[in-house]
Amino acid sequence: MEVVNPRIRFRRPTSRGPIWVTESMFPGYVFARFSLRQSLDQVQYAYGVATVVHFGFFWPVVPEETIDGLRLLIGEEEVREVAPALKVGQAVEVATGTFAGFHGIVTRLMPARDRVAVLLEFLGRQTTVELPLHGISHEGPRFELQAA
Repeated sequence: MEVVNPRIRFRRPTSRGPIWVTESMFPGYVFARFSLRQSLDQVQYAYGVATVVHFGFFWPVVPEETIDGLRLLIGEEEVREVAPALKVGQAVEVATGTFAGFHGIVTRLMPARDRVAVLLEFLGRQTTVELPLHGISHEGPRFELQAA
C-alpha cells in the first residue's frame, strides 16, 4: 500500500516570537493507494483511520496526475515550506508589539532582515515603521500605492 500525507511548514507568530509549525495540508486526510476489493477492510479498520471517504456505494478515486502534482509540490519529505505572502500595497494589521491592533499598508519588504515597512496612521499623521515580519497579520485585499 502506498500512502501520501502532504504537509506544510510555516512560521506562526506567538507572544514569544515566531515558531516553525508543520501541519497537514489536508487535516484529517491522507491519500492511500490500495485495492478496494482486497484491502478495504484492512485499511478501514487500521489504527487511526476513522473511515475511507465514500458517498453511499461510490468510492472516489483521486487521479494519479493529481497525486503526482502534489508530490512535485511537497518533495520527497512530503513537506512544503510556505513563505509569507505579503506584498507591497497589501492592507495588514499589526499583531504584536507597541503598534498591536493598528492597521496599515505594506510599503516595503525586507526578507533578508525578516522585517517589513508599514505605513500607519499614528497621532493624526501617516508614519512608516519597520516591524518584524512575524508580527504582521494579513488583513485583506491589496491596494496600489501611488505617489502624491
